[in-house]
Amino acid sequence: MKKATTIGEYLIERLYAHGVRHVFGIPGDYVLGFYEQLLQSPIRIVNTCDEQGAGFAADAYARVRGLGAVCITYCVGGLKVANSTAEAFAEKSPVVVISGAPGMKEREKNPLLHHKVREFDTQKKVFEQLTVASTVLSDPQTAFQEIDRVLHAALRYKRPVYIELPRDLASVPGIPHHKPREFHEESDERTLREALAEAVEMINSAKKPVILADVEVHRFGLQNALLKLAEKTNIPVAATIMGKSVIGEQHPFYMGVYEGAMGRDEVRRYVEDSDCVIMLGAFMTDINLGIYTARLDPARSIYATSEKLSIRYHTFENVRFKDFIRGLLKARLQRRAPAKIPRPQSLAACRSARGKDKVTVKRLFQRLNAFLTEKTVVVADVGDALFGAADLFIHHRTEFLGPAYYASMGFAVPAGIGAQLANPKLRPLVLVGDGAFQMTGMELATAARYDLNPIVVVLNNRGYGTERHIQDGPYNDLWPWNYHRLPEVLGAGRGFEIETEEQLDQALGAAERYTSGFCLLDVQLEPLDRSPALQRLAERLAKRL
Repeated sequence: MKKATTIGEYLIERLYAHGVRHVFGIPGDYVLGFYEQLLQSPIRIVNTCDEQGAGFAADAYARVRGLGAVCITYCVGGLKVANSTAEAFAEKSPVVVISGAPGMKEREKNPLLHHKVREFDTQKKVFEQLTVASTVLSDPQTAFQEIDRVLHAALRYKRPVYIELPRDLASVPGIPHHKPREFHEESDERTLREALAEAVEMINSAKKPVILADVEVHRFGLQNALLKLAEKTNIPVAATIMGKSVIGEQHPFYMGVYEGAMGRDEVRRYVEDSDCVIMLGAFMTDINLGIYTARLDPARSIYATSEKLSIRYHTFENVRFKDFIRGLLKARLQRRAPAKIPRPQSLAACRSARGKDKVTVKRLFQRLNAFLTEKTVVVADVGDALFGAADLFIHHRTEFLGPAYYASMGFAVPAGIGAQLANPKLRPLVLVGDGAFQMTGMELATAARYDLNPIVVVLNNRGYGTERHIQDGPYNDLWPWNYHRLPEVLGAGRGFEIETEEQLDQALGAAERYTSGFCLLDVQLEPLDRSPALQRLAERLAKRL
């Protein structure tokens, strides 16, 4: 007779069925039983140094693979992943947060158990604000249904969900149920037809249409549909910084990143002069819009996301994002002559290193641009690491990750771990400021433990560089670390101290050859040096004052 499936086993089965092969986290007594179940399953546990690192790694894993999972203990672990879960919610990354919890029998008479905050449901109430669906698996009768309901929500809305597992129920058999069919929300057919008719008329009558593609094209797996639409119509494509690498940047219809004043001027002018901007999956955030220096006229825009569809000033309800894009592919859109468009620049031709010249931010990104290959995934942290990386030339789609909306420092090092486990064919190039590195950089121990080999470039300007350009003060300074000596502490990897262009070239060459562990490049920069992207923004903002 077949052994009944327990609640913990069913959760593992459903995660595996949805493509999850790794779960990130740190054990604690309330979740040890479930960890043992994971250990006996085909899903690999990845122990990180800190829960926030686990959350960032799961977020990156979800962005690359389609679903990620983090598993932690109650409150002291769960509340430490609140920040990374907030980022996943803000940037539409489907992460499953699994938290162990006190057993249901332990909760009788409301005892003061360790890790408890206020009430037993306090942590769930917190995560209700940070997720699209949540549940406590407190009833074996409904646990399987609840698991499927919550996982469907994560995949449907591309946002995080919360599952709380009381420790006395992980090994209790659940009640089988009829698994629901994959969730498909239907568009209202009449509204969809009217929206497509208006969009087709606007696009066909436009003289200079352009597609502005963003993060939801990534999240909903519509990269191929975007390519087909561009190739069917010869309409050029720009990306936002959140949507960077939505298509390969070598594609002849791709012009570069549009980010208001932070972007290249020729891309900004082309998009803003367009008489029909087709915004697909775009987040109208301050960073995407170059700190609101963008000039996009709604009267000349088609704006389609998973939550909204508007054409000029008309709003259409109950139209699915996928149906609208697929409808455009089937519609009678005119194929126009290819337009003369800006093309991505390779940060200028990278001349050979000039010996003892001190490395600048501009030269660093020029050299990194030449270093990228088709097997590189770029993971950028907040600040000039992200702004400078916007000008890098990404070879294929979905090979650039960065928290360009929520903008939480400390993302990149653990995210590099998640990205490489999600797609082992890619080697991460992690770009991180020294301030962000001091938050989560010790996750390099996790990279060493699991035989990963990211190349981590620390932009070491001895402080919070972006803030210095807003308002400087001693609060922006950091205690100097000898970053290049961290491999000695960890007993793994290789470190490089870099002050000159010659040293940078030598270190990059050595890092390329050394594939058996991580490499850490400590690139020492002047405190007020900045990337061309940040320089462009500063100059244009100054003109507005």
